[in-house]
Amino acid sequence: MKPSVTLPPPLLLLVLLVVAGLSRAQVKTSLLDLTSIRGVLPNLSRPANLSRIFYAVMFDAGSTGTRIHVYTFIQSDSEELPVLDNEMFHSIKPGLSAYADSPEVAGHTVRMLLKVAKKTVPRLEWKRTPVILRATAGLRLLAPEKAQALLDQVQHVFDESPFLVPDNSVSIMDGTNEGILAWISVNFLTGHLHPQTKKTVGILDLGGGSTQITFLPKLRKTIDSVPVADYIAGFDLLNSSFELYTHSYLGNGLMAARLAALGALGAEGLEWRVFKSSCLPKKFQDEWSFGGITYQVSGDPDGYSGYKHCYQEVLKVVKGIIHQPYELEDSNVFYAFSYYFDRAVDAGLIDGVKGGMLEVRDFKKRAKEVCNKMTKNSVGNPFLCMDMTYITCLLKDGFGFKESTMLQLTKKVNNVEASWALGATLDHFHNLKIH
Repeated sequence: MKPSVTLPPPLLLLVLLVVAGLSRAQVKTSLLDLTSIRGVLPNLSRPANLSRIFYAVMFDAGSTGTRIHVYTFIQSDSEELPVLDNEMFHSIKPGLSAYADSPEVAGHTVRMLLKVAKKTVPRLEWKRTPVILRATAGLRLLAPEKAQALLDQVQHVFDESPFLVPDNSVSIMDGTNEGILAWISVNFLTGHLHPQTKKTVGILDLGGGSTQITFLPKLRKTIDSVPVADYIAGFDLLNSSFELYTHSYLGNGLMAARLAALGALGAEGLEWRVFKSSCLPKKFQDEWSFGGITYQVSGDPDGYSGYKHCYQEVLKVVKGIIHQPYELEDSNVFYAFSYYFDRAVDAGLIDGVKGGMLEVRDFKKRAKEVCNKMTKNSVGNPFLCMDMTYITCLLKDGFGFKESTMLQLTKKVNNVEASWALGATLDHFHNLKIH
C-alpha cells in the first residue's frame, strides 16, 4: 500500500486547477482571487479571535493646506477600540479654498495625495479601505456654491479611485465636531479614552480660519453657565456617554484673525487699498494671500508700532466674541497644537520636533520681545509679532487662562499628528453618535 501524501492547500489548489485545464497565467490569477477573498471568508485554520489589520484614509481639507492621514489599525476585539499601529501623513499647500475659482486644480491636489494612500495600503486592501474628506473653516468661509463645486470635484476624484467610497464621504465638517473629534484623537493617543475615565486632557486647536477649545468639565457650573446650549456637546463610546464643553470660533483662526486685525475682512477696493498695522515692521510692505484673495499690507511708517499698540488691534478680534468657561482647572492639562505649536517654534520657544511645556506668560513675554524689536528684525517673518500677540490675547482675554497656566505644545502624540482626523476615523468605524 502506497503512503498517502498531504499537499499544502495552495499547492493542492494549483494541482486541481492544472488538472482542470487552466493555463499557468490563469492559475496565477485564480490564486490572487483566492488571496483577495481570504479576509472575507472565515479561515477555519485560524482562531476566531485573531487580530486583524485594517486601513483608513482621511483627508483634512483645511484653510491653509490639504493633509492626508493613512491609518493602519489592529483590531483584536470588536467590542473595544482598535490599536493604532501606524500613520502615514503628507500635506500640500495651499488649501482647497485657494482654488475656489478653479475647482479642477483642487481635484488634482487630492489626486496627488491619493498616491500616498496607494503606496501605503496594500493593493488587496484598496477595495475595503474607506477614503473620506472633511473640509473645515476654509470652505465654511466660502460662498456655498463655490464650496460645493470644490466638494463635487473631490467626489469625482474619489469615485474614480480604487478605494471604498462610503456614503457622505466628502463634506464640510461642523465646527463643533471638529473640536470633539480633536479631543477624541488626543485622549485616544494619550490612553485616556475609556469608560468611566477620570483623567482626560483638554485641547486647543488653532487653525487658519477657526479655533477650537474642548475639555471634559469637572464642575456642573461650567455646563450651567454657558451662553447658549450648543457649547455643550456629547458622544457615546464603549457604552459610556461623554459630555464636553466645546466651541469652534469661525473667523478666529490665525489667518482670519490677521484679516480682522488689519480691517481687511470683507473690505472692498482690494486692488488699490493698503492695510496698515502697528503689528508689522514700520518699513514693511508686501502682498499677502489667504483664501485665494491677495491683500496689500504694510506697517505704519508714520504711526506707532510695538506690542502695546498691536495688542489693542488684536483685542478687538477677541473681546466680546470668545466665551470664558467658568472652569479652566489647573488639573485639566491642555494640549495646544496646529498654529499654537508652529508659532511657538518660529519664536524659538520650543523644539520643532519634541514640542514642550509652556506657560501662557511665555507667549506674552516673547510677543513683547518680537514686537518691540521689529525694526531690528529681518522681515523674514513679518507677521510673527501679530501672530504671537494674537495667541497671547486669545489665551488671556479670550479663553481666560491664567498667565501661569501650563500648556503642552505638540505636533504629534506618540508619533501621530495631533488633529481631529483620527477622531473622525474612529467615528466612521464606531458611530460615536455626536450630539
